[in-house]
Amino acid sequence: MNTMWTKAVAFTFLLALSLAPAHAAKPVDNDGDGFKSRVDCNDNNPAIYPGAVELCSDNVDNNCDGLIDSSDPACGTPTCSDTDGDGYGFPADPSCTYAEEDCNDTLSSVSPGASEICDNGIDDNCDGLTDSVDPYCGSNPHAANSWSNYPVDCMSCHDTQFNEMANSTHYKWVGDTTEMANQNGTVQGKLTNAVNSYCINIVGDWPICGKCHVGRGLRPDDQLADNSNIDCLMCHNEDYALARGRLADGTLAPALAAVENPTPAELTTLDSYTQNIAKPTKTNCLKCHAFAGGGNGVKRGDLSMSGSDLYGSPLFEGTNNNTDPDFDVHMNTAASNLSCQDCHVFQNHKTIGRGSDLRPTDDLVRGSEITCYTCHTGFEANGGHAAAGANRTDADRHVSRVACQSCHIDSYAKVATETNRDWRYNHSGLPADGTSGPGHPELTVADSLKPVYKFWNRTSDNYLLGDTAVIDPETGTYPTSRPKGNINDGKLYPFKYKTAVQPMITNGNKLVALDTFEYLSVSGDVNAAVQSGLVNMGYPADEPVEWVTTDTYQLINHGVATAASVDCVKCHSSLDVDNDSELDLLGYKLKGAKSQICSQCHREKNLKASHSGMHNHINKGAGMDCLFCHDFSRQAERGGIGPCDPNATDFVDNIPYPHAECTQ
Repeated sequence: MNTMWTKAVAFTFLLALSLAPAHAAKPVDNDGDGFKSRVDCNDNNPAIYPGAVELCSDNVDNNCDGLIDSSDPACGTPTCSDTDGDGYGFPADPSCTYAEEDCNDTLSSVSPGASEICDNGIDDNCDGLTDSVDPYCGSNPHAANSWSNYPVDCMSCHDTQFNEMANSTHYKWVGDTTEMANQNGTVQGKLTNAVNSYCINIVGDWPICGKCHVGRGLRPDDQLADNSNIDCLMCHNEDYALARGRLADGTLAPALAAVENPTPAELTTLDSYTQNIAKPTKTNCLKCHAFAGGGNGVKRGDLSMSGSDLYGSPLFEGTNNNTDPDFDVHMNTAASNLSCQDCHVFQNHKTIGRGSDLRPTDDLVRGSEITCYTCHTGFEANGGHAAAGANRTDADRHVSRVACQSCHIDSYAKVATETNRDWRYNHSGLPADGTSGPGHPELTVADSLKPVYKFWNRTSDNYLLGDTAVIDPETGTYPTSRPKGNINDGKLYPFKYKTAVQPMITNGNKLVALDTFEYLSVSGDVNAAVQSGLVNMGYPADEPVEWVTTDTYQLINHGVATAASVDCVKCHSSLDVDNDSELDLLGYKLKGAKSQICSQCHREKNLKASHSGMHNHINKGAGMDCLFCHDFSRQAERGGIGPCDPNATDFVDNIPYPHAECTQ
């Protein structure tokens, strides 16, 4: 089956290449500051971009407004400042106490006391020399590092970076939650109170759940966990990330680190991890993010690693090495080959990007949203798609209310992903009574799935440990994550929908943080795991529980196919007003009977066969607003005449519909 799929994909890829029209070169963001070369006045320096802070004594137009230093209104009378808090300020003269002037007072990683990073296009140490021009970069600056002195060697030069990492969501596993409807503004995260429909909650199981933490073994909230607990090699050395695991003493390191008398060759391998430092690769990121949930592609559904799936079946390719643009047009190695941080841009070790099920927002200044328009400039405006190529006019009508992903990701789970998990049974389908020993619960997996579409306003209502679980009448399940929004609030996004069968305390409807360490590593007995979980939560072990179904919606962002594969029919098939379609259930249903709606303008006629035909039929003259026929308006972005407007009679000349909105 996999072989047939591989051949079909290969043929489709070759056919697409032969038929694909030539396009102009795509916009680039060479310096990774989030601004493309079209608008960035210096696309080789990530500290220079529109809106950056103007540094008033560097003879550079930092904010791309065409004005430099004192000629820029942003530069008033010099005052003492250390904006980035790195101990170096502006200016360094008798009026201030800074011994040396900071050449970039907006990045704490840049100062006269910093070390030069040799491949980032920045003068990190303020000596006027950048990257390879700086003598510091004449040879491998990490060549003298050794495993026996890790991470002290790193900390001796990169103290600022360690402090930044210690304050990031990647390390803390909790953070501020300004985009959560549930307990907005409180600290939340997977380390403490987050509950999902996978492994439920981390309580009692740091040994397994913490295996992907970017620390060296201790929980980040452990009193003994200082900055030396940060494992910078997990992100900055690909071989190390692939080799690292939980050792018998609880530390996180490659298995070689536990060898009592390592050979010279083994010592050389360990030393090489600390000496060969690089920017994070896709493999570094996917070592954790592709294996979330307990297996390759299991949780996210749109991220995977090459190799094998949960059951050992060989895979054609993964997010890290795919060569098929329809597998992932952005990250395929044969074309765009983007890295994760091309979109998830890091500043001071904080990044942007958040799915609907992730509670913390890492960078409160930049927020969480990654917009496609950063690269695809102009596509956010009506007319942008049409200007880029023929037959794209319809797409321009969608951009204000439909996220790019909804059209450009019509299928996910290109590597099989989990759709249901039942803790009552083990991986073989037998009762999880401990007879078969520890292991994974029973999973239902599937591939080539169609997303579920929901409106999302970028806020979420996610279950927290101790909350009262409430059934969602729409699904009949207990939600652990819900994107907030509706047809009048937010954009339409694609989601993975996934369920689980897990325990809930009968008295009070509290979801139980089943002890996954007991289940996965000790006994495999679900009853023992539930009892241990109850005790961990402060309940007696015999507290009555029942089994319920929970569910979650998870945003689909990766696996974008080529633009040529976009098919409007996936949403806009034949028009059928007598039966509720997926669009109807999202809020697009007619507000009344067809006879009433049509009679506003003329006697009842046969409807057009398609959505496009119907909308072309009513889009005459100044145009009719959606509110004539539906319960929502698009007058603000599309214009046209609404049923409440004085000139509505331009259209309504038969039997007016009783629009409640017009009498409010």
